[in-house]
Amino acid sequence: MSTHDDLPLADYDHLPLSALQHRIRALTEEQLRQLLEYERSHANRLPVIEVLTARLHQLESGATPSPGEPDAEPLPERPSPPQGGSPVTPQTAAEPSPPPRHGHPDHPGQSK
Repeated sequence: MSTHDDLPLADYDHLPLSALQHRIRALTEEQLRQLLEYERSHANRLPVIEVLTARLHQLESGATPSPGEPDAEPLPERPSPPQGGSPVTPQTAAEPSPPPRHGHPDHPGQSK
């Protein structure tokens, strides 16, 4: 059984799924099997197992590990919020409109 220190990806337990998907592309079948064994005996997270298994099947079907950076910084799970204010300017804003006539005393059919 693999231990955390033997894993082919540094900081494996703290990688977000999006980073894991990218970083496993550089791994061999043997390394993926090692991660699967570790994952199943520790956290046993279904989405992680599915990603690892899918990549393992790709390799078994003839795919080859692609060059990558297994020690690259993980990507954030969510993009950062946009910086600055609204992109709306007076030139791009909608034209002001009158309030709806519903319930207005000058509306036909309304009593005065």
